[in-house]
Amino acid sequence: MKCFGKITFFFFLIANCCAFAQSNFDDNFYPYTLRIDYFHTGDAKNDSYSMDELKKEPFWGGSKKNLLDKFEYGKYMVYVFDSSSSKLIYSRGYSTLFSEWQTTEEAKHTIKTFSETVVMPFPKHTIRVEFHNRNAKNLFEKKFTYFVNPNNYFISPERHNKFDYFKVRFSGDPSQKVDLLIIPEGYKKEEMNKFKEDCQRFAGYLFSCSPYRENKDKFNIWGVEAPSKESGTDIPASNIWNETLVNTMFYTFDLERYCMTSDNKTLRDVAANAPYDQIYILVNSTKYGGGAIYNHYSVCVSNNKYDEYIFTHEFGHAFAGLADEYYTSDVAYENFYPEGIEPWEPNITTLVHFDKKWKNLVDKDVPVPTPEDKAYVSKTGVFEGGGYVPKGVYRPRIDCSMKSATVNNFCPVCKQAIIDMINFYTE
Repeated sequence: MKCFGKITFFFFLIANCCAFAQSNFDDNFYPYTLRIDYFHTGDAKNDSYSMDELKKEPFWGGSKKNLLDKFEYGKYMVYVFDSSSSKLIYSRGYSTLFSEWQTTEEAKHTIKTFSETVVMPFPKHTIRVEFHNRNAKNLFEKKFTYFVNPNNYFISPERHNKFDYFKVRFSGDPSQKVDLLIIPEGYKKEEMNKFKEDCQRFAGYLFSCSPYRENKDKFNIWGVEAPSKESGTDIPASNIWNETLVNTMFYTFDLERYCMTSDNKTLRDVAANAPYDQIYILVNSTKYGGGAIYNHYSVCVSNNKYDEYIFTHEFGHAFAGLADEYYTSDVAYENFYPEGIEPWEPNITTLVHFDKKWKNLVDKDVPVPTPEDKAYVSKTGVFEGGGYVPKGVYRPRIDCSMKSATVNNFCPVCKQAIIDMINFYTE
């Protein structure tokens, strides 16, 4: 209880800081990026952090106003403090491929190491960086601390994988827009025109979907002219191995449709060519698949009959922290949402703390839980089934783009989460 009290009080202070005292950008930062690459090692029950390297990158695509996270989404939080005053000057929630891998069968008997990255505006003064993990009660606990002196000559400005970038859509100053960076995967040099055409097509998909359509002028979309040696991507079960830019592959966690990459450093090197808030990997393939992780990256295939659905569905995960609402498809995860714990994602609940979710959007005449019958088809309620399980996890609507392969079908709860995130980046 003593430990729990300290954690609760700490996050009460953090929440008040976020609500009332966003840090001043010009006092604390320069308008380019400090990239911290580190290693995350562990198994299903344990993990540890170790440092890799520090990089100085030429762009800062994020907000210069909202520097402190107000959502507390994600498996992890990074807190950045001014070292001399201990004032919190930057924070961000995120998840990673490692956090998903920890819930797989393999993690029960194997130790693995993943490369991970956090980025922040480049500090003017020495900072204390704290890495926090969610514990068994879903509260954040400090796991690792690292100090960064911005004058350290080991902070490398070297650029690997330098490429030209281009505008797919430009709406204004990156610090006041959501900057979506599309990275080509499996497009050869002679296929760069196809990639540019695909970027335009996928931008069209995004802005055909509400609430992105209504907020079109709050987005910049960039592309990187970064060719691969071979077309396509890896399909291990078919013994297909292609030499591609960021080394994506199907069968991630041995799930056929899950197409991701563990080559974090190459991905980040390529992303450094343009300002970004979100990274989207577009894979030159017709095979159904993709994936996304909150504030990590998204993946979608370029030419599949479901590509419009995949693109917007996966961006919902990475950008707004939305959970999957389906529960009938095979997944590699086990016990992803533990009983008795309220999920952090805004669009699912275990009813443990439903008052903090969408309770205010449920009409008084709608029962909780809500039966799946015709009377409630167009109602916001609490429908059982979601988060990969049929029982114990609830979703806001009978159907939604986070549940079924439907286009432009985000429910009111998902729409509001997306709008809140857009506003956070663009205020």
